[in-house]
Amino acid sequence: MIIGIPKEIKENENRVAITPAGIKEFNKKGHQVLIQKNAGLGSGITDSDYTKLGASVIEKSKDIFEQADMIIKVKEPMPEEYPFIKSGQIIFTYFHLASSKSLTKTMISKHCICIAYETIETNDGNLPLLSPMSEVAGKMAGHIAAYYLALPYGGSGILMGGVPGIKPANVLIIGGGTVGTNAAIVSAGIGANVTILDINLKRLKYLNDIMPKNVNLLISNQYNIEKEIRNTDALIGATLITGAAAPKVVTEEMVKTMKPNSVIIDVAIDQGGCIETSKPTSHNRPVFKIHNVLHYCVANMPGAFPKTSTYALTNVTLPYALEIATKGYQKAIISNPEIAKGLNIIDGKITYKPVAEAFGFKYYPIEELYS
Repeated sequence: MIIGIPKEIKENENRVAITPAGIKEFNKKGHQVLIQKNAGLGSGITDSDYTKLGASVIEKSKDIFEQADMIIKVKEPMPEEYPFIKSGQIIFTYFHLASSKSLTKTMISKHCICIAYETIETNDGNLPLLSPMSEVAGKMAGHIAAYYLALPYGGSGILMGGVPGIKPANVLIIGGGTVGTNAAIVSAGIGANVTILDINLKRLKYLNDIMPKNVNLLISNQYNIEKEIRNTDALIGATLITGAAAPKVVTEEMVKTMKPNSVIIDVAIDQGGCIETSKPTSHNRPVFKIHNVLHYCVANMPGAFPKTSTYALTNVTLPYALEIATKGYQKAIISNPEIAKGLNIIDGKITYKPVAEAFGFKYYPIEELYS
């Protein structure tokens, strides 16, 4: 199979979908890899790092899409790339389709095979291709909240960890999954007074065993959110429903009750955001204010740390990409239920129920297509 790796063109997306180690593994299996010129520079990988292991460097992304059987990316196809996508072509990337009707409609019209990193799921409910980037984004969220609490950057001027004799900041984290856990570890490590809300009591009991004493745990419901948010200096939104639009757990009315110049970090913005006042931002323009509350809603947070996140991501995507390339997508879907769950769209049909439900489109169970 011919594998194509275009350079990421989303604003300030410095990750790349393959490392030199991946080139070597594809070559061992008899596959050919085409990679766009300078695609790895943001992650500290040169063209020669790829070519000496057998990759072919191509100048234009259009030519890569034209020649490749499977495109592997980090972020969803951008509008500039839509014309290049071919019918029957495999696109393996983060799609987050439930947050974008236009992207979903375009992928349906292209009759391509969309396999989404974020919905590949193991039998025990683990999301192996989402977890490492959630870990990066969670750790970033703690640092970013501390940064934007500074008065010159739009915050209230409270030091996250405080000093002896002065109370630290109150950090509220909604969602105790991978993002929320890592945000709590960083925030608590700095010295903040942290509260995690989650709907899963079993998860809260687990967090109670591993978290330091300055982390408080509450069941997540509207009453508790409304109560806690009034005294919050930094709110980190970290909710997730696999493959579906993020639930809006914080309403605009709740935001209005927050302290002046408090900070919101909506890590769920990739899936539409879990705070009603959120809207996607970029690394170039990361923040905005609504109701005198600073919002940070960058949709590709890990792209800021590519020398970490590229390797963390490709460590987990490579085995699945190799299986898809070696078996072919149809056999890979049939033989591996994890990859089957990653299939979101095929031949113009939505095969992932939460995506279909997000827009009222028809859902086609995979079992009906491959029975």
